Amino acid sequence: MFALRNLGDEEAVLALGDGLQCSSALFRHEIGYVLGQMQHPAAVPALRAALECSGESPMVRHEAAEALGSIGKEECLAVLQQFRGDGERVVKESCEVALDMLEYENSGQFQYADELVRLQG
Repeated sequence: MFALRNLGDEEAVLALGDGLQCSSALFRHEIGYVLGQMQHPAAVPALRAALECSGESPMVRHEAAEALGSIGKEECLAVLQQFRGDGERVVKESCEVALDMLEYENSGQFQYADELVRLQG
């Protein structure tokens, strides 16, 4: 899993996305986490499918929501908005947090660490 993450290309993302079909919810959760770290747009369809599946473990849906928020593309925004009212509390709250993160990341607001780097330069 981590070797594929470190490759970081679309082929690796798609291979990891296939892991969301594994029988272990814990493994699927970890796959979602790794896909979020990679922030590759090719992961969006698999993550969206995991979030949309009401029969999926809430733990996996939560991680899919956070991963979509970290990818931050327009299609991620739409699916997160769709599920921010989900009946499963952890999914609902994860979508709300992901939307907040997505909004902040795209806002250009002041970030403390960025200013420190600028001052040191």
